[in-house]
Amino acid sequence: MGVARLRELLEPREIDFKVLTGREIAIDAFNALYQFLTSILKDGRPLMDSKGRITSHLNGLLYRTVNLMEEGVKPVYVFDGEPPELKRRTLKMREKRKEEAERKLRRAKTKEEREKYARQVVRLNEDIVKDAKRLLDLMGVPWVQAPSEGEAQCAYMARKGDVWAAGSQDYDSLLFGSPRLVRNLTIVGKRRLPSGEEVEVKPELLELDKVLEDLGLESREQLVDVAILLGTDYNPDGVPGIGPKRALSLIRKYGSIENLKDTEIWRKIEESLPAPVEEIKKLFLEPEVTDDYELEWREPDEEGIVEFLVEERDFSEDRVRRAVERLRRAVHELKRTGKQETLDAFF
Repeated sequence: MGVARLRELLEPREIDFKVLTGREIAIDAFNALYQFLTSILKDGRPLMDSKGRITSHLNGLLYRTVNLMEEGVKPVYVFDGEPPELKRRTLKMREKRKEEAERKLRRAKTKEEREKYARQVVRLNEDIVKDAKRLLDLMGVPWVQAPSEGEAQCAYMARKGDVWAAGSQDYDSLLFGSPRLVRNLTIVGKRRLPSGEEVEVKPELLELDKVLEDLGLESREQLVDVAILLGTDYNPDGVPGIGPKRALSLIRKYGSIENLKDTEIWRKIEESLPAPVEEIKKLFLEPEVTDDYELEWREPDEEGIVEFLVEERDFSEDRVRRAVERLRRAVHELKRTGKQETLDAFF
């Protein structure tokens, strides 16, 4: 969830779902689950069953995954493992912000305030992750356990050619080397902004080679250097006084962040980074990943899904059975059509 300021330099391209038909996409599971937990709400709070257990993530995982597969997408969800030590500082900062938001939520008086702060206090715990994996197994949708960063694992699978792209709202996948990044996969459709305005959200595509070309950079390593100057999950504050345009200009001029050692900027860089530049860059360029996964889309276990969602979590049986039937038809269609060629003419 870092690299926020990098987005100011990037220009995602809206695409039609037909570009993704038959494509395997590795979705950052934690990113998707956060979206479900913060967008699928009732009275400003996540959905819950009769025992007070959160179910927004299960609702989103079922219905939005079915929607994707009906569009011809073959999703595989990738779950985070242990975060790198450098990221723990960032996670602690986020936890403090959540605690402050919890205090504001308790004092909130309007629906808008409750929704705003409810989104900010969302946490992914072990039970939520376990529930998600259980539901995916029952749906016949593959998932992968990353040893560390989920986005790094998504990017690795895309580089190997096992999937066509990484799917996430964040831009870190490009830094980790994914040749393609697809955004908005789990939030497509009409969305209401905090202002009340309703907008149509469509999938967006970023291609690493084109990003580098558009920015005038020669390598992914240079893109990582730009990101470090602006701030990442491993150095969230970035370097004081350096904005997107200046960061890009510096890396274009000097070639790398290390070549700034003989400039007056280097002192600011050293003072702002929690670790040596080389250590931070290595987390992006040589992340911990695994080959321990298999990608297979199977028939859904209808009765297993009904037992879990309806009998245990109070979902509507009619809605769940209809979703499972849609899922079954989508799986059959994917198996019938197989992997289709990219619409090269589109680009």
